Amino acid sequence: MTTSNQGSSSKRKAVLPAVLVLEDGRIFRGRAYGAVGETFGEAVFSTGMTGYQETLTDPSYHRQVVVMTAPHVGNTGVNDEDPESSRIWVSGYVVRDPARVSSNWRAKRSLDEELAAQGVVGISGIDTRALTRHLRESGAMRVGIFSGNALPDEGTMLAEVRQAPEMKGADLSAEVATKETYVVPAIGTKKFTVAAVDLGIKGMTPHRMAERGIEVHVLPATATVEDVYAVKPDGVFFSNGPGDPATADHPVSVMRAVLERKTPLFGICFGNQILGRALGFGTYKLKYGHRGINQPVQDRTTGKVEITAHNHGFAVDAPLDKVSDTPYGRAEVSHVCLNDNVVEGLQLLDQPAFSVQYHPEAAAGPHDAAYLFDRFVTLMEAERA
Repeated sequence: MTTSNQGSSSKRKAVLPAVLVLEDGRIFRGRAYGAVGETFGEAVFSTGMTGYQETLTDPSYHRQVVVMTAPHVGNTGVNDEDPESSRIWVSGYVVRDPARVSSNWRAKRSLDEELAAQGVVGISGIDTRALTRHLRESGAMRVGIFSGNALPDEGTMLAEVRQAPEMKGADLSAEVATKETYVVPAIGTKKFTVAAVDLGIKGMTPHRMAERGIEVHVLPATATVEDVYAVKPDGVFFSNGPGDPATADHPVSVMRAVLERKTPLFGICFGNQILGRALGFGTYKLKYGHRGINQPVQDRTTGKVEITAHNHGFAVDAPLDKVSDTPYGRAEVSHVCLNDNVVEGLQLLDQPAFSVQYHPEAAAGPHDAAYLFDRFVTLMEAERA
């Protein structure tokens, strides 16, 4: 939820005042960055030191104001190759020390210019370490950023923040998903066809599958079971996306139909939460979530630890210490976060279905988890055999 008045130049905007107001009343004062105006969302922090362009264009950040914990942001500018979708999805952007000069051979423009062009209101020059520590202690909460010469008084700003919608109970996937089906062709020889339900998919995800000879049919979040099977899929994929999984009744019903047919199934992030619900587990909101590209996760099926890319504020409530009986056979937690023991993956033991809570497409992020796409291919190969 953003309104902006972009101003005539980055130089002019850089000296305009800006105020960040949290719903608990804490206030940070800094300088305008990007578009000038006001914006509202959920305040969250990302620990990634690189990959800000992929973060900004990740649809999972819809209606969130992202605080960057890395102090220097914007050093490499903005290019036309790295976006993960067609637009910036964050509601607002918070940085401490924005780059004064972009320095990269691929850069087309500065980050400040890109934020302004897309109407994204931001703030710079504040103590992001103090803000991050506050969010860790108090939890993610609603926030507003206000910038320009005519700022409201503090009471008015706080009242507006408290009137903004909360993330809990928000049904957002249809707002960010494709409206029409499109196809990402296989690279090289086509081996399989996958129906991918778009709940907020990143561009690199179907590309990772295409690299493995998969033709990916990306379907809207509103796709029905009939739509899924109309493409004659060898496997079905459920993507990442924003919002509260407790509201995602339609994707859950579609996934249950897929499980009933025992089609190979893979889900990531929001798709992991959908699988959790489909199996009968609950979901809950994390205090401040996992966001960044340096989160340690253990694959319990192999014992290996991988450094992974995350962006989630909700998690699956499944038991870590036992195999669970579900309507679709036995299920277990396959991956766990080593920071806090949050469930990071599920798998069925009696049919080909699994999911992870993080982002194995690694845009941006490490490539430790790329094997999960190979695991999906292995399931489809076994089913075909």
